[in-house]
Amino acid sequence: MGVFETERLLLRRWQESDYKDLYEYAKREDVGPFAGWAPHKSEQESKDVIRYFLQNNNSYAIVWKEENKAIGSIGFHKRTPDVRLSHLAQREVGFALNPAYWGRGIVPEAVNHLLVFGFEQLQLDLIWCGHFDFNKKSKRVNEKCGFQYRFQKKDRYKLFNNQIITSVYYCMTKEDYFEKKQQRAKKVFI
Repeated sequence: MGVFETERLLLRRWQESDYKDLYEYAKREDVGPFAGWAPHKSEQESKDVIRYFLQNNNSYAIVWKEENKAIGSIGFHKRTPDVRLSHLAQREVGFALNPAYWGRGIVPEAVNHLLVFGFEQLQLDLIWCGHFDFNKKSKRVNEKCGFQYRFQKKDRYKLFNNQIITSVYYCMTKEDYFEKKQQRAKKVFI
């Protein structure tokens, strides 16, 4: 994945110089645990995480163009939440956003761009998006982007003192995507 540009955003590889922007939101209790990771304890930890992102090439900075600031992250991971569908080409979207930018439609804008890339460039069969059952903001993003509920799964999470947590999974098939695209195109001509 290269650099993508939307009206307000750049989706690009992380840069080591982004560590302060990442730490600004990654240290917060209302961000990391909702996405499945512990809050960062230092700027050095954020630097280390960026180095990991760069090595694995599966997570990208969401940059607010107006400020040229990394305000979130979005991943496009090779995962198979439902092993019965492992024969299909698929990815899973994951995201986090600085709370100072919540409520502006930023994550749906970024996710919708990955849907175009995934279905039209990578020729994927389906794209997943999941969240913990208590993460209402991610649920709303899934709904706004047109993902359909598929199933729930319970697991123990070390992050939550080995409590059993429910993960909720949604997906969009390429047929769903192209049908919605066709419906949008018809509305333009009406």
